[in-house]
Amino acid sequence: MKLTNPGTVPVYTVAGPSTARPLPDWLARRRKRSSKYDAENLNNFELLQEFEFEEGNNCVRVSDDGNWIMSTGTYKPQFHVHSTQELSLSFARHTKSENTTFLMLGSDYTKSLHLQSDRSLEFHTPMGCHYEVRLPRFGRDLAYLRQSTEVLIPSVGLSSDGSGYGEVFRLDLERGQFLRPWQVEVGKDDAVAGLQGGIHVGAVNVAAVAEKTHGLCAFGTSISTVEFYDPRSKGRVAVLGGHDGEVTALDYSDDGLSLALGTSTGQIRVFDLRNPRPLMKKDQGMGLPIKNLIHLKTPTGERKLLSADKRIIKIWDEQTGDLWTSVEPLVDLNHVTYVPDSGMILTANEGKHMHCFFIPNLGLAPRWCHFLDNLVHEMETETQTETYDNYKFLTKPELKSLSLDHLIGKTNLLRPYMHGYFVAAKLYDQARLIANPYIWEEERAKRVRERVEKERSSRIRGVKKVKVNQKLADKILQRQENRAKVDTKAGVLGDSRFGKIFEDEEFKVDENSYEFRAINPSTVVEGAPVQDVRFAANSSDEESDSEDESQPKKSKDDVVMQVSSSTVRGGKIRDTAIGSRAQKETRAAKVRTGEVVGEQQVTFVPESKRKNKPQPAPAPSRRQDRRSASTNTFRRL
Repeated sequence: MKLTNPGTVPVYTVAGPSTARPLPDWLARRRKRSSKYDAENLNNFELLQEFEFEEGNNCVRVSDDGNWIMSTGTYKPQFHVHSTQELSLSFARHTKSENTTFLMLGSDYTKSLHLQSDRSLEFHTPMGCHYEVRLPRFGRDLAYLRQSTEVLIPSVGLSSDGSGYGEVFRLDLERGQFLRPWQVEVGKDDAVAGLQGGIHVGAVNVAAVAEKTHGLCAFGTSISTVEFYDPRSKGRVAVLGGHDGEVTALDYSDDGLSLALGTSTGQIRVFDLRNPRPLMKKDQGMGLPIKNLIHLKTPTGERKLLSADKRIIKIWDEQTGDLWTSVEPLVDLNHVTYVPDSGMILTANEGKHMHCFFIPNLGLAPRWCHFLDNLVHEMETETQTETYDNYKFLTKPELKSLSLDHLIGKTNLLRPYMHGYFVAAKLYDQARLIANPYIWEEERAKRVRERVEKERSSRIRGVKKVKVNQKLADKILQRQENRAKVDTKAGVLGDSRFGKIFEDEEFKVDENSYEFRAINPSTVVEGAPVQDVRFAANSSDEESDSEDESQPKKSKDDVVMQVSSSTVRGGKIRDTAIGSRAQKETRAAKVRTGEVVGEQQVTFVPESKRKNKPQPAPAPSRRQDRRSASTNTFRRL
């Protein structure tokens, strides 16, 4: 089940072919397995079991009680009967020749009358073909008078007297015999007279009966006229002419006062029987003969008119004449019928599967498939795809630039629409690649540029402008960006209690202060001089020397406390005074520069005993972790 026509009046395809030509069985099975889990196939289901024929189908009708659906098709010629209670095929029966049309004479399928293409009428019952009768000429349509149990068969050709009148055969089912046929004017034939007449001989194409009201019979002819017969007087009562083309479809409204007719040129006319002027004139737009006309009524009481030709089904508003909705199947249509008191439409077509369309605005689903209402409600809440997702719209000049203009009107890959065509996406990609072999490289470069621009647009470029402490505001926004959520009114930036930090000059952060540099050692201050470590060390030594000079010098007789060091570096033990020992600098005063890392510098070059004579450095020992015996303190005791 899928949405066929989205819009104000949506149309859902419940059953029907998805391709114009039926696929082979092996290919259909393979596609069914491969597309089992596709999103568009999740809502697929089989409404009626084996609602199809091997080649094509001719006609489909629903019984009056709504429990049975009968359809005819080929090949081989046969008809199927489906049970709506079981949603399955009840039985199938083959016939001698192909069916033209049929009628169900009762409220169910037990009595049916079939007009065959070999000039025969077949009466079928559940047991089989009950009786078969031959017609003098080929029949075009069937109509049934329930009050008098008469079957009316419009036929092709002229009567035997050659008076220019066609015949409508009447078969009385109660007495089992043909009655005198009604004479309908169809024009004279200039060709050689024969049983059927010439090639362009006139014919009575269609019949309609207002059986629910006054019972007036209407017959459409090949000379653009409609003749009305009263079954009570057994004669013609009126003629309605002046139409464009042959009359191919007729239908009475439920009240019997409105008559709709369709012509072979696609024209639609709606008449009130009390007025010879049409109430509505419409053109189907395809220029093809109208096959079916059906009067409909919505749950709100609005009157609609369904018209169908070989290509499209349209539903018109009978009061305003506006187009209400339309359905365009993928295959040619042969017959359209309406399930009473519902929003479902069944079609017989040239495809293998028969179509089943559901229009919720026209009515609820039939009682035998009431679950369709829930499915439609669920699909309305889902996001619907476009009608031409796999197609690209191109104008005619664009088609010429891709060298695809020779395919116009020759393939379904090009669908005409407005001022251009919808082209299949695969065909468009292949043609564009042939026209421009470097298209993929250009497309890749384009996507790279789009991605770079997208990343650039996400960066912060002075989103928040403040008077004071702009660097602090940018730093806060940068932290928000790292958390993938930037809000200029969140946190400190949006809090009114901290508003003066970014407005008042008194709250400006001094980046040259000692406190700021202690907390933010990695921050580079613009315009601040860089101080060398060597000068910093010399300055600290000078400060200590100046402090020593400022203190009074001690005499030789003063007592000085000595500390003996156990560290011997190849010489005598040297005692140093506490006051003369160099004070180590604190961590805050240390600045790392050059190759020196740590708090003190360590070297493996031994000091010379004589300061004037520098001795060469000894060769390093193989095992440096072992202490030398010559430097042992206890050895010198």
